[in-house]
Amino acid sequence: MTLTLDALNVALAEDGRAALDGIFENAPWLGAATLAARPFAKIVDVHTAAMAALRAAEPARVLEFLRGHPELGGKVARAGLMSPASIGEQAGLGLDRLDDAAFARFERLNAAYVGRFGFPFIICVRRYTLDALLDNFERRCGNDREIEIATALNEISEIISLRLHERIVTL
Repeated sequence: MTLTLDALNVALAEDGRAALDGIFENAPWLGAATLAARPFAKIVDVHTAAMAALRAAEPARVLEFLRGHPELGGKVARAGLMSPASIGEQAGLGLDRLDDAAFARFERLNAAYVGRFGFPFIICVRRYTLDALLDNFERRCGNDREIEIATALNEISEIISLRLHERIVTL
């Protein structure tokens, strides 16, 4: 589903949130907060509003948002039980069809990461090869929690930007 920036600017609140569905992983509140900054002159303004709302959110809400993201290459990915955007992004890197050894590696990394940080590993998979993603996964497991939350939010910023540019067209 694509829409124009003009249509997003004039959409009723419920229609605007529906139009942004899937941009923000399991966070309709973020869509509502983003729309509160309308009107938008450019797609980058939508992105800026979304990230401002996310960074202004209470820490518990940010953590809830991070926890709403799917694990990479895990059982949910194999079953295709994620948002359509996440399914496409993970499938683009082959995370939905890992062999048993790679699946086991992802399961081990996912468990270690969630155990250490309390939320899934988040990375903009479209910017990485599988090997580079795994290198980042292992390296980031050594970060402290504050650095990892900041890193995850930076990766989310990239994901949101890509999704917005796919969804919204300018005339």
